[in-house]
This record gives sequence, C-alpha cells and structure tokens, in this order.
Amino acid sequence: MTDAKTPVSIIGLGLMGTALARAFLTAGHPTTVWNRTAAKADALVADGARLAPTIGDALGSGGVTILCLTDYSAVRELLGGAELAGTTLLNLTSGDSAQARETATWAEKQGARYLDGAIMAVPSAIGTDEAVILLSGPRPDFEIGALGTISHLGEDPGLASLYDVAGLAMMWSILNAWLQGTAMLKTAGIDAATYAPFAQQIAVGVAGWLPGYAEQVDAGAFPAEVAALETDARAMAHLVEESEALGVNAELPKLLKAMADRAIAAGHGGEQYPVLIEEFSRPGR
Repeated sequence: MTDAKTPVSIIGLGLMGTALARAFLTAGHPTTVWNRTAAKADALVADGARLAPTIGDALGSGGVTILCLTDYSAVRELLGGAELAGTTLLNLTSGDSAQARETATWAEKQGARYLDGAIMAVPSAIGTDEAVILLSGPRPDFEIGALGTISHLGEDPGLASLYDVAGLAMMWSILNAWLQGTAMLKTAGIDAATYAPFAQQIAVGVAGWLPGYAEQVDAGAFPAEVAALETDARAMAHLVEESEALGVNAELPKLLKAMADRAIAAGHGGEQYPVLIEEFSRPGR
C-alpha cells in the first residue's frame, strides 16, 4: 500500500458521495470534490476540500478518483469526453455485474486503471467499521480504509456488484419474511415490536445453518440430516393456509411452496432444503 493519506477526488455529491468525501477529510486525505451543482460542495469546501472546476481537473488531481453517481450510464456520459489515460478510477456507483465488466473494459481501453465497488452501508455509517466496501478488479494499491471495512473480492470487476445484489436478496428476504409474520400476528393483536425479538432470534438461528448448508450445495449432495424437503413443504402448506385464513397475503409462501413442489416432483423430496438451489439456479417459470 502507498501512503495512507493518498489524495482522493470524489465525483458525485449526493448523500453517499458527500459521506465518502467527509470520511476522507476527517481522516486527513487531501480531498478534491466535483458535482454538477457546485453548491453541494460548499460545506465540504468550508471544511478543507478543494472544489474542482471541471471533471478534467478532478481526474488530474492525483491519487484515486472515486465515482458515486446515479448509474453506470451517468458514469460513461460524464467521463466520455475526459482524458482518462494514467488515472485510477474506483467506481462505487450501483449497478449490475455486466455493467461493471463493460465499464471496466471501456475504461481500460482509455488507459485508466479501473476498480469497481459496492457500498454495503447507509451514508451515516461511512467512516465506521460497520460500513463494508466491496472492491473487485485489480488489487488496490491505494488506501481507502477511512471509509470503513474494505474487502477485495478478486480480479473480476463484476464481483462487487454481484455480491451487492446477492446481499440485497438476503436483506429483502429477511425483511419480507418478518413482514409476513408481523401481518399474521397483527390479526391476534400482537404488535411488531413484540414480535421483533422472536423473529430476530429465528433469523440468527437460521443464519447459523448456512455454513453447513453451503457444504451441501458445493458438494451437490443433500442428505436429510435435519429434515426432508417434503417435511418442509407440509409446513409451507400450513403457512399458506394460515395466511389465507387470517386474510393475510399468501403470495410469498405460495411461491416458495411451488418451488418446493417442483423439486419434490423431480424426485428430491427426501433430500434436505438446500436442494432447492437447483430451482433457484433456473430461470423463472
């Protein structure tokens, strides 16, 4: 790694971009900022940031240029006419893995050293250990630990975006499951705050199964060490029936049961729940 006080330029000063710039300033990095609406930089400039008059100036300020824009199209549009040769770009704009790989190829053809990244945190967490920053592409030769916990995933520039959306799948699945249970318990006068600690206990317990289940997925073998899928499917039917009886939306449990039913019909009823990876690995029906 080079000097921890690597100069940084932040392009894009929305809530997240501003938080990134603030963290670097707090850590003592020489920090340059640029935004279409220059007034958004006023507070940062008052605290020691330098406002770049142009994109070219921001790119030429040395160190690493961090992009935090609306989407990958905005990145390409903004940098399309800029001189990128010799620059180091870290793109923390949200998108998918294909966009990340395409942008990496495009930037490298322009002579830039390109890394892609994903921010697994809200703006208020930036600068703390709770903020996880995923990086993919060439291993970084600059220090950005001021932002939080940095994890380099590999040389494939699409990995950070892929991990990001996989993480979103986890987040929304947990929240949707909790909301399903909350809606059901509300019919009995139980409020969300009362249910939340129990739901949290269940979520933590299930998370503990993941390493063992991962071994089954990676081995492609699913012995029923805890319960067979057909047993889970019967419990899913109870969830569907109970939801419908209570007047609660049953679309989510019906979807899960339909996937389990297909796996059982394919002869996997006696195997353990992770065998459903075969259903998740297919396009939707």
